Amino acid sequence: MAATTTKFPNLPLLIFPILLLSHRASSAGIVSKTLNNGANITDGETLVSPGGSFTLGFFSPSGVPTKRYLGIWFTASGAASVYWVANRDTPLNNNSGVLVVTAGGILRLLDGSGQTAWSSNTTGTSASTVAQLLDSGNLVVRENSSGGRVVWQSFDDPSNTMLAGMKFGKNLKTGAEWSLTSWRSANDPATGGYRRVMDTKSLPDIVTWQGSVKKYRSGPWNGRWFSGVPDMDSDFKLFSVQMVDDPGEVTYALDATAGAPSARVVLDEVGKVRVLVWFPTSKVWRPYPWLPRDACDEYASCGAFGLCSVDAAPTPSCSCVQEFSPVNQSQLSSGCRRDVQLECGNGTAATDRFTVVRGVKLPDTENATVDRGVTLEQCRARCLANCSCVAYAPADIRGDGSGNGCVMWKDNIIDVRYIDNGQDLYVRLGKSESATGKRNIVAKILLPVMAFVLVLAAAGMYLVWICKFRAKRRNRDILKKAILGYSNAPNELGDENIELPFVSFGEIAAATNNFSENNMLGQGGFGKVYKGTLGQNIEVAIKRLGQGSGQGVEEFINEVVLIAKLQHRNLVRLLGCCIHGDEKLLIYEYLPNKSLDFFIFDAANKYLLDWPTRFKIIKGISRGLLYLHQDSRLTIIHRDLKPSNILLDADMSPKISDFGMARIFGGNQQEANTNRVVGTYGYMSPEYAMEGAFSVKSDTYGFGVIVLEIISGLKITLTNYKGFPNILSYAWSLWVDGKAMDLVDSSLAKSCFQTEALRCIQIGLLCVQDNPNYRPLMSSVVTMLENETTPLEVPKQPVYFSYAGTQGTAGENASSSINDMTLTTVLEGR
Repeated sequence: MAATTTKFPNLPLLIFPILLLSHRASSAGIVSKTLNNGANITDGETLVSPGGSFTLGFFSPSGVPTKRYLGIWFTASGAASVYWVANRDTPLNNNSGVLVVTAGGILRLLDGSGQTAWSSNTTGTSASTVAQLLDSGNLVVRENSSGGRVVWQSFDDPSNTMLAGMKFGKNLKTGAEWSLTSWRSANDPATGGYRRVMDTKSLPDIVTWQGSVKKYRSGPWNGRWFSGVPDMDSDFKLFSVQMVDDPGEVTYALDATAGAPSARVVLDEVGKVRVLVWFPTSKVWRPYPWLPRDACDEYASCGAFGLCSVDAAPTPSCSCVQEFSPVNQSQLSSGCRRDVQLECGNGTAATDRFTVVRGVKLPDTENATVDRGVTLEQCRARCLANCSCVAYAPADIRGDGSGNGCVMWKDNIIDVRYIDNGQDLYVRLGKSESATGKRNIVAKILLPVMAFVLVLAAAGMYLVWICKFRAKRRNRDILKKAILGYSNAPNELGDENIELPFVSFGEIAAATNNFSENNMLGQGGFGKVYKGTLGQNIEVAIKRLGQGSGQGVEEFINEVVLIAKLQHRNLVRLLGCCIHGDEKLLIYEYLPNKSLDFFIFDAANKYLLDWPTRFKIIKGISRGLLYLHQDSRLTIIHRDLKPSNILLDADMSPKISDFGMARIFGGNQQEANTNRVVGTYGYMSPEYAMEGAFSVKSDTYGFGVIVLEIISGLKITLTNYKGFPNILSYAWSLWVDGKAMDLVDSSLAKSCFQTEALRCIQIGLLCVQDNPNYRPLMSSVVTMLENETTPLEVPKQPVYFSYAGTQGTAGENASSSINDMTLTTVLEGR
């Protein structure tokens, strides 16, 4: 197979314990940038790459000053970013270590007594050699002659980290292998318990092993990506991936994308693969997860013929392939077995058939057979003719996507999970009539038995429910009493039932290290948000409302009552609350990727959101709003939609947050008026900002502004950007002139699908139309986004506003009294 190039996956943000190391410097400082025969580096001296990006020297792990190692790190972040260690299993016990280049090009690390602690174990044919640390981070020893053949390089002996330019995989001719091995712990670079290798027994697959146990698979290579990591093809800007799959070599290499920030792939001490991205402005490495993403990436988590899926919950859900049943009903992870056995042999194979399981990571191919030279239809015929074949799939999905080549599995299929943009797997089933007959027999036997068991189970569950109900009611009454004690309107809650745990202030203080500044995630007019850990190591975000916060008791009660009743994958989940004296606190699920504005408005972070991810975010926000407006039990108007209120989870899926300003519509109510306008100027619809009138179309307006901001990377207020006061006027001008693609953020140049981008721009302009009657409902918006064949109307020119007065920047909460004419911000129409 010819080498192919694809892009590294869009990897969502996750908190990751970055290795902290200490580096001892001495007056010797930096030595020359090359080492010739006989030259050496002593502890305290360093060797740097020509461009200064990388440094070779001695270091000690944090908290272990007695152990000294020779390693390479990123110069900008110091020895806190070691990615290669020479003597990882043989540390020196003092700072008398010396690295020397001996005759023949051997690198030797000597301790104070002259004993060899580590050696490169290679020799060259020339007595004249030179060692150099390249700007790729590769330490090479080459013959100092014409041609300069490389004798040894650190890229051939990786530790736990992969950099751009490194290979990963196997040379099938020489047996050479490039793999990653974890550290023993965060401060011990010794060889750990996890190893990540390329499996070449069948189709190439990347496997993480814990000792002799498989932990995770990337899924077999399908010509475009590893089937369990389909977002490798999403044109992410950190790396491009060069895959080689031929009889001599099965490897992939990462190539750095021009202009992208520095990045490295790390196999951490618990077996997880992370990508660390360097942000020079804040001088930190931000971690992004790759594998495992969730519990379904655990190897064989649902057993043979089991299908694993993860929706909103962090735990896996196991099901069976069609016409298979669980081996053990109480333990679905034990796998599934056939309802009807195959009728193969003696010419009866034709009675077997196939069911297609769509959108999955393909099973482990360790015992599968592969033929890349046949069509998919020929593959089906071969599987039917082979009594041991239980499933098949295409080996290569390049081209039109239908697939060519043939992978056939025998015995069982293991480690199958549902995944976005997954592949089709064809599983063999028995004769249809037999299956029907057996199901009828089984039903006759099992139904009476199951009915009896269900009656007993129901009685037991009722007793358990009574106990839990009483406990919940006690907690709810305590919480209601606490909330109502702070409200001047005791009937405000009505008959609402708040099914939320009431967490004590002491638990919250302990979870946040007494509200330590190190735990603070952010702050706004309402107060501060802290990260904490409650219960069984559950990470949460705790919103602490101060006495002088912009969100008072009314908003607090509003948010508790509303969010407790809302359950949708695109809405943030409220987990609990607390009232203690003047303290009011809300406990949310912790979302590691912060908010949308953190990415789209930042010069460096915007590269982490390619077009497929931004399009996914746009669709996710629209589905969340549709749920609020139409699909939930209540009709809810958010009233403060803006990028900072769109949080991102580990998969970069959006979740709408901050319901303190939300309002409920009852019955057939379609519109309301208020004399207290709350929200953020720029995202408020004209009728709401000027007249206090709001409806579901008010949220539609805010959504339209956010869509244009996501596409362009520009804020609503442009400060006369190219002569335009805000993004609405700029977008409208480009759209009218037929230059709408000029609105697209330059960071999306390679990943953007023009038809999708243009469609989103037009939808955004439809949503920000001045007359709310012209704006579409969110049900229509979702349809327009999900179905590209849905016709779009022609938008009308929006009204533009500029903002003058005491509030200098968009994005801050503001309120005004319409009736009393005390607007704190003047709105000037244009």
